[in-house]
Amino acid sequence: MLSIETFSTFFLASALLAIAPGPDNVFVLTQSALHGKLSGLVVMFGLCTGLLVHTGAVAFGVAVIFQASAFAFTLLKVIGASYLLYLAWQIFRASPEQIHMNGGQQKSLGALYRRGIIMNVTNPKVSVFFLAFLPQFADPERGSISLQMISMGCIFIVATVLVFGAVAMVGGALGDWLNRSMRAQQVMNWIAGTVFVGLAIKLATIEK
Repeated sequence: MLSIETFSTFFLASALLAIAPGPDNVFVLTQSALHGKLSGLVVMFGLCTGLLVHTGAVAFGVAVIFQASAFAFTLLKVIGASYLLYLAWQIFRASPEQIHMNGGQQKSLGALYRRGIIMNVTNPKVSVFFLAFLPQFADPERGSISLQMISMGCIFIVATVLVFGAVAMVGGALGDWLNRSMRAQQVMNWIAGTVFVGLAIKLATIEK
């Protein structure tokens, strides 16, 4: 079990890391602005599901593969970058009416959830980051290191839900305002597509 001091310190550090601008919170912001608050929250839960995968990878040693193998690291980031470029292509070719907030939001929630999972899981930097970050707060005298890693991963996810949930609310409110104008909606679509291209380039060029 984690001590109260370790829990407090780790939770604060996790919240600050979630607040810092990065691919995931930008992704939540753009998705909620395009599709509404609910969709942004669904994407957020998809991202957090991905964090569960990374937590398990660190707890059971799988993340070491991405740290040690340049091929595995490169393969996963290329897959992730390609997926982001695919999302950008979909946005660029869609008319504002096709992704209007009032059009078919509910049936796309499952796809948005999967989108969040893929976005997070295909970023090997997250596993490598967890591998470097989580052990700093582990204490062998407090029991199983793997269980401590899992506990910290869950705490990190709670902090992420709180921060990204607020981001989704802000993005959704922005989308509500911009959605009043078809021209603004079109501009927002292109901005979102450009953001996805930027995220793809950033993911493809990261180093271990």
